[in-house]
Amino acid sequence: MNALLRSASVIALALGATACQTPVPQVLAPQHVPSNFTAPTAQGAPVWPAANWWAGFGSPELNGFVTTAQTNNLDLAAAAARVLQAEAQTEISGSALFPSLSLQGSAQRARNGTGQLVTNAQGVPIGTKAATGNSFGLTGNASYEIDFWGKNRAALRAADQLLLASTYARQVVALTVTTDVATTYLDVLALRERLAIARQNVAAARRILKIVEAKVTNGVSSRLDLAQQQATLAGIEATIPALEEQERESRYALAILLGRLPEGFDVTATTLNGIVTPQVAPGLTSELLRRRPDVAQAEANLASAHANVDAARAAFFPSIGLTGSTGFASTALSSLFTGGGFGWSIGASLLQTIFDGGLLEGQYELSKGQQQELVATYQSTVLNAFSDVETTLGQVSSLADQERLRTEQTRAAAEAFRISELQYREGVTDLLNVLTAQQVLFSAQDTLVQIKLARIQSDVGLYKALGGGWSEVADAATQAIPATTTPVKAGPPASVPPPNTAPVPATPLPTDIPGSEPDKAAPPPRR
Repeated sequence: MNALLRSASVIALALGATACQTPVPQVLAPQHVPSNFTAPTAQGAPVWPAANWWAGFGSPELNGFVTTAQTNNLDLAAAAARVLQAEAQTEISGSALFPSLSLQGSAQRARNGTGQLVTNAQGVPIGTKAATGNSFGLTGNASYEIDFWGKNRAALRAADQLLLASTYARQVVALTVTTDVATTYLDVLALRERLAIARQNVAAARRILKIVEAKVTNGVSSRLDLAQQQATLAGIEATIPALEEQERESRYALAILLGRLPEGFDVTATTLNGIVTPQVAPGLTSELLRRRPDVAQAEANLASAHANVDAARAAFFPSIGLTGSTGFASTALSSLFTGGGFGWSIGASLLQTIFDGGLLEGQYELSKGQQQELVATYQSTVLNAFSDVETTLGQVSSLADQERLRTEQTRAAAEAFRISELQYREGVTDLLNVLTAQQVLFSAQDTLVQIKLARIQSDVGLYKALGGGWSEVADAATQAIPATTTPVKAGPPASVPPPNTAPVPATPLPTDIPGSEPDKAAPPPRR
């Protein structure tokens, strides 16, 4: 007898253990989190971006666009709707933990078609008479499934984690929309600046063309020089329609990000010269995982999948239910609630699947497979987060160096063009040197604007890679960050040079040459 009791106790403990939720598997190993960032970082820069990092760009117009996008962007509206759906799903899953109550009332009037036997005073049947009667009822029913094995609680945990994941996903969309607004706005400004450079170079090419025409008229130059300059002018003019179309498309894309129609939408600013980008630096590598909403989303998805594994395992055990009903029934409404019309019933049920063709086993294996997939997804998201930071840090440093060198090249090219045009006016050099100098200058100016754009956009990318000022609530985390991380061999210390904010003249045309008149024919050279 004692052995039987001991066996029963062991079985009860084992069954009770299955009802407890199992911890989410910890899948972050030291090799997933480096000890430090190796790319160059800005020395003395604030650690982690501010939540309103775009306000530091010094552009009130950009601030207004971001505010509008945060209110009217349709992708954000869709993400917010998905959060509402997840909240509703949580309510649906949580309802299984409560009893179900229902109340049913009925009223019926019926007639017996066969009739009722009628007799005379002597008791002799003389015929039949149709019978009509009423019946009334009011019944309350209750049912409750005892969540002894934790299946319903696991389903609720899965729904709660999906709600967290959808909330984090909305943050991902918000960060993406904000950075898209900033990068698209910068695209518009850069394209307008490139258009201004192209138009000023067209003006310079036309001025040189007039000089060539005058020299051809005076017999100093050949028509070959004229044809070459005409070709140069046409080539520069051909770049303008393409740039105009790109600027128009970028402006339309910005309007869509703001939830507006492209028609009638415009941007006030025309150049990148007024844009500044405050420097920012990453903090501890482990802290990055609490500042990236996409990492938090992957973490919540994994926790939800693990809760589904618990629910699928609990489905193998019997389902225990309680039912009860009570109510009143009477043939007269006035006597419905009398003691004679009251009745009740109570019961319990146990349902155990004996054979289901592998349904429960398949569902369990499916949930485990989904958990394994999300383990890999979470680890991949973590690795990509560190890669994003390293990549953008490198881009910020590299593009700052490129901008500085291209600025020097542009200034030198402007001086070379000025001298070559002056010498061509005086007949000291030929047209080929002027064409080469102008082509080098135009290319350098256009490339400088593109590099400046890329440098500012790399700063935007760094703000995004560092989480855009977002931070996860500590209590919501389910993954522990490893205490020790894999050491990374650090390269030589480097710092990001401050960007060159001094504006470079778009086309320093040599209109200030003493004695020159660009709109008039140049005199023949001295003999």
